[in-house]
Amino acid sequence: MPSGSLTRLAVRAMDAVASALLPASGKTARAQTGQHGEEEAYFYLRQLGYTMVARNWRSARRRGEIDLIGWEGEALCFIEVKTRTTRAVKPAEAAVDGAKQDELRGMARDYLRRMKALPATRFDVVSVYFEERTVPEVTLFRNAFGS
Repeated sequence: MPSGSLTRLAVRAMDAVASALLPASGKTARAQTGQHGEEEAYFYLRQLGYTMVARNWRSARRRGEIDLIGWEGEALCFIEVKTRTTRAVKPAEAAVDGAKQDELRGMARDYLRRMKALPATRFDVVSVYFEERTVPEVTLFRNAFGS
């Protein structure tokens, strides 16, 4: 069993134990689905060779958050994860519209202010679908929109 699979299995086991033993988190079903999708995206990207450096990064200057930040080679990637349980309305990645892109660009600029040298950057989008299957469907859109 590859180490990523073992880690994913351990995280899922800890989540199951926590949900059985701890009081309800107060999160909506939608928020729980989103969090689960971000976990799937995190492990998927690690399998592809990304080195993750931040999860759910927030700026003191702006609203919102960047779901994942990681390096793929020499590029620092700001990653938005969109999770859905159905394809009935529109593709998950279509939710990263112009307003969301502007928000992510601003957050990325705030993140980059902390760095001494500016690396090459890009914005990726990951869609995660939890439908009637046991394994979620994860799709990566590299360089989904410009900076």
